[in-house]
Amino acid sequence: MIPLIGKLHRERDVTVLLHSRSLVNKSVVSILKTHRFARQIAGEELSVTETMPFLQALTALDLGPSQIDLGMLAATYRSDDRGLTVEAFTAEAVAGATGANKIRRGEGRDVVLYGFGRIGRLVARLLIEKSGSGNGLRLRAIVVRGGGEQDIVKRASLLRRDSIHGQFQGTITVDEASSTIFANGNAIKVIYANDPSEVDYTAYGIRNAILIDNTGKWRDREGLSQHLRPGIDKVVLTAPGKGDVPNIVHGVNHDTIKPDEQILSCASCTTNAIVPPLKAMDDEYGVLRGHVETVHSFTNDQNLLDNYHKADRRGRSAPLNMVITETGAASAVAKALPDLKARITGSSIRVPVPDVSIAILNLQLARETDREEVLEYLRDVSLTSPLKRQIDFTTAPDAVSSDFIGSRHASIVDAGATKVEGDNAILYLWYDNEFGYSCQVIRVVQHVSGVEYPTFPSPAA
Repeated sequence: MIPLIGKLHRERDVTVLLHSRSLVNKSVVSILKTHRFARQIAGEELSVTETMPFLQALTALDLGPSQIDLGMLAATYRSDDRGLTVEAFTAEAVAGATGANKIRRGEGRDVVLYGFGRIGRLVARLLIEKSGSGNGLRLRAIVVRGGGEQDIVKRASLLRRDSIHGQFQGTITVDEASSTIFANGNAIKVIYANDPSEVDYTAYGIRNAILIDNTGKWRDREGLSQHLRPGIDKVVLTAPGKGDVPNIVHGVNHDTIKPDEQILSCASCTTNAIVPPLKAMDDEYGVLRGHVETVHSFTNDQNLLDNYHKADRRGRSAPLNMVITETGAASAVAKALPDLKARITGSSIRVPVPDVSIAILNLQLARETDREEVLEYLRDVSLTSPLKRQIDFTTAPDAVSSDFIGSRHASIVDAGATKVEGDNAILYLWYDNEFGYSCQVIRVVQHVSGVEYPTFPSPAA
């Protein structure tokens, strides 16, 4: 199975999924665990003996760049094979990615990271991971302020090892003389600059690039426009945008991005966590009003020990306290979901964990329902809808925050904690506020760069 998955990825730019989880570059144990995990969302376990025939059928097809979900193929075939063989069924299900219908592979798109903190390094890992075929996003450079002796070595070490997300999957070497990090064979230039105006990216062979600003220093159009230097075509901010900067939540409003838009924001991790399930609930039940309470892991913005902070309470020690703070996620909902008429309010508490947060979404619905109906609906959304890459679903009775470190979804519905009574629904939504958010950023960048490939079988509308 592993050689076939790798060959499809390298030679045809096909990413093989199992219920929205990538099987590319995964170990035998990881692939088996992903098959077992299917029982949580699909109701029964999948066996590799069930999915292998579909994978073999894919290798015989003239496939173009795409994402193909073996779990969905197997589940659809099991429910109604229509008398077709696995080979014929597979060919029909992925017809949009074969022959004359397939997308032609382009030359890829240059990407520059401005800043190399928590989000920057995770985005770098994802870009490197997805560079296997050489036809997608190419991380060409990182822009940072100079940090003194062995600066590049220390930055490479932070990319190589992470206390929360573990070891980098691959090899990293450094050439200090040329100020270059080599990650899995990808040459990444480290550019030292104190201001965007100091950099001419064409001097490094960078053309038509997308710059991802993960510093959060500039949030309005005027400030972010400073990045539109020679070699840069678009700017993507990994923080809530201000003014007329579009706030994009992939899966919800990414299709509203205008082709000529040069500056956009990926909103916040919490906005990305709550907007997809909020949209799903509004589509099915209607939402009259709501309140979101986020129990959020501490961040680099807080202090280890009590010290001055410009915001109220955030100056108090993050590892020792629960800290009530403000959140802009509720107000950001209006930017991502302008058609939502409901008034959404929000509040937040920072707690002493380093990663993974939970949003408690308390909604008044337009019609009465019950817990079983809501859970069945959200489970289906996580499996078959266009939001299946954003919304995950767990029935694990003993799930805790650390279980969701590394989740690639924007949020995970906790079935066991869900409360529904009449027209009131309370959803508990886990989210990896670092890695899950970084995955959403990558999806937005793929979309605006033209390398976001279609998924087959196509999700139900």
